[in-house]
Amino acid sequence: MKEFSYVIQDELGIHARPAGLLVREAAKYESDIKIKKGDKEADAKRIFSVLGLAVRNAEEVKVFADGADEAEAIAALETFLRANL
Repeated sequence: MKEFSYVIQDELGIHARPAGLLVREAAKYESDIKIKKGDKEADAKRIFSVLGLAVRNAEEVKVFADGADEAEAIAALETFLRANL
């Protein structure tokens, strides 16, 4: 299992447009990918699950990937978050 932490920089947090893009990026990988904020955990491949976290600006999330392509998935999602959120 691979993981990384990231503090959201987007003023609006994880809202609909970037959440959709994040889900699309996560769906490219076979690994099980989860996003965690505090005690809440979401499936990164389901938009309503991601939006349900209600992540706001300056909040920290942790992203976990577990599976055959976990290293590639984590690298891609970390790059995505840094570029978009």
